[in-house]
Amino acid sequence: MKTFLISLLKFGLRIIYAPLKLFKTKNRIVYLSRQSNEKSLDMRLLEAAITEEDSSIEQVFRLRMIEDGFKAKINYCFGVIGDMYYLATSKVAIVDTYSITVSCLKHKSDLKVIQMWHALGAIKKFGLQAVGTKEGRDEKISRAMCMHQNYDYVLAPSSETAKFYMEAFGVEGSKIKLCPLPRVDFITDGEARISDFYYSNPAVGQKKLVLYLPTFRDREAYVIQMLKTAFEDKDGYQLMISPHPLSKTKVEDIYKPHGEFTAQELIKLADIVITDYSACAFEAALLMKELYFFVPDYNEYIADRGLNIDLKAEMPGAVFEDADELVAALDGGNYDMNTLFAFKEKYTTNAKNNTQTLAKFITLLTKE
Repeated sequence: MKTFLISLLKFGLRIIYAPLKLFKTKNRIVYLSRQSNEKSLDMRLLEAAITEEDSSIEQVFRLRMIEDGFKAKINYCFGVIGDMYYLATSKVAIVDTYSITVSCLKHKSDLKVIQMWHALGAIKKFGLQAVGTKEGRDEKISRAMCMHQNYDYVLAPSSETAKFYMEAFGVEGSKIKLCPLPRVDFITDGEARISDFYYSNPAVGQKKLVLYLPTFRDREAYVIQMLKTAFEDKDGYQLMISPHPLSKTKVEDIYKPHGEFTAQELIKLADIVITDYSACAFEAALLMKELYFFVPDYNEYIADRGLNIDLKAEMPGAVFEDADELVAALDGGNYDMNTLFAFKEKYTTNAKNNTQTLAKFITLLTKE
């Protein structure tokens, strides 16, 4: 029944889209996302660089999360019609997640679609890799939704990560463009809001800042509680928790970073970063921060979702299933930086001027 309704929806969208394609294509780039209602850091950086490269290019942002509630979903559906208009009249479309209108419609031949995935890599399987798994999409639904179709280019941060992206997005190597996300420039620029942070978070004082950045998943609250319990009697460390943007888990004030700080800004400030299966691990590795993986459900997660990276093999000594053992390891003083460096080099090519390189490439696409 679901697949039948999806087929009806696609048919309706295609009927609406057909006359929109009669409109003239403009010198325009459209960004589409369901990740947030605001421009991501990558989008902001790229927007500025493209404007600097060619100020005549119009850049339009169609960014809307699908909120709960019937009214919100109706409003989202009306927004989809606007998305279709901009797809029909733009030279380039940039998406950072799956887009219904990008994947389900037949576009003009002169529209170029770029998948600029919202994460800097993929520890866990995702997209088409995860179809049919417990945490992934149903295979029939995925096929009906034309998941991850119509991409002309997929950005990948390294040749190793490109292998995962080819599977996740169902593309051949010819569609992969090796180019780290613009945020790499921000992460590695050597600047940090140190004064602002300590003014807003005086309780940190001389303690080592331990930042926990979990991925979005079930069992999140349970895993967080294990970490909090392990750090309760640990002197000299301040645990701060920054949940995934889509998470609804409540964090007590004592563990919450005060002030307006993005995850990337917090990584710059942290002494130690703990994550699970989140791609923020690659961001911490870029700065050679002591990086630990707290994965009490490691085997279960592999069975339910699957991993691209064997963390225990690639980061031995930094992967823990027991919170007390992880906390005890912080005082060891023998963190293996060589292993961390190898991890960084394998999965995140730290090229300089990534934003400018990508902006030049996209600007050239608008000239075709």
